[in-house]
Amino acid sequence: MNADMSFMPQRYQSLMLLTFFATLVLMFVAFGDTPIYAAEEEGGSTIVFIKPVRAVIFEHKLHLANNLNCADCHPAIFEKKSRQVENKADFTMAAFDQGKYCGACHNGIRAFSSNTRCTWCHIGVREHKRMEGDSLGLKNRKR
Repeated sequence: MNADMSFMPQRYQSLMLLTFFATLVLMFVAFGDTPIYAAEEEGGSTIVFIKPVRAVIFEHKLHLANNLNCADCHPAIFEKKSRQVENKADFTMAAFDQGKYCGACHNGIRAFSSNTRCTWCHIGVREHKRMEGDSLGLKNRKR
């Protein structure tokens, strides 16, 4: 589909195209090659891990907003497929303390240490149930 801009004077057509391409360049510079919505396009929205403990939350949008992009973690630290890491025996806090998985960045230098601010990630069973729309198992309870 071609947009007919013949009704506009040539100088306005050129200005419109220039503005459009300048906007694209600015967006690329501001967001790099990974726009903020890329996580959702790649299936990377909010993840709630339920192994080895229930429930630990990971927010892709928060990490992307802090100037990280997909390549910072995938595939070197985490596989692209969501929650695959839960099947690994060493996906533990001890591994984080050794710089694996989340601990690669959450080491107290690049980001807060994984052994501090526990409730930023560990949301617990109650919050997980709330996120799933189940108010502590009372969702289908009859009165």
